[in-house]
Amino acid sequence: MSRSRAGLRPALRLLLSWLVLLGSASPAFAHVQQGQAQGFITGFRHPLSGPDHVLAMIAVGLWGAQLGQPAIWLLPVTFPMVMAFGGFLGLVGIPLPGVEVGIALSAILLGVMVAREARPSMVVAAALVAFFAIFHGHAHGTELPAGQSGLMYSIGFVVATGCLHGVGITIGLVHRWPAGKKALRAAGAAVALAGVWFLSRVFA
Repeated sequence: MSRSRAGLRPALRLLLSWLVLLGSASPAFAHVQQGQAQGFITGFRHPLSGPDHVLAMIAVGLWGAQLGQPAIWLLPVTFPMVMAFGGFLGLVGIPLPGVEVGIALSAILLGVMVAREARPSMVVAAALVAFFAIFHGHAHGTELPAGQSGLMYSIGFVVATGCLHGVGITIGLVHRWPAGKKALRAAGAAVALAGVWFLSRVFA
């Protein structure tokens, strides 16, 4: 078994633990356990409905692909794992100041990391991704529709996030070619500029 796969298992177990914790928030808010499929679909669609979420999550995959092993799997596992925690905070009503600002800044800074092809230590890279994941998760958690399963909704937005990371990683594979490296850096700059626009709308 490869070292990357061995390291992935504990992270996945921790992610599942957070999902169970997220599910426990449903009774606290009298979210009746019905419409399970609807809850999953709603959660899955939620990250896809906002370009700020989409670009930031794809940027995580792009950056991981640029950095190579172990970041190519560590960053896309860290983001949804910590995002689940942020979702839990939102589900139970714990306020988090500056959520929209944090989401916009995530697009800016992650875009800059890709544009500069920045190579910090894995601890710094994972910490940066984890920090912004809390804001994205909180935004998802606070928008759980009444009457839908918190657990299925949470699984839905975590799965959607993983898919977006996968898109970023797939695109990021062009990094192996010189022209691809330039294209990724240009894409990172575009994400950062979009983040500036998102931020301007927050303060508009």
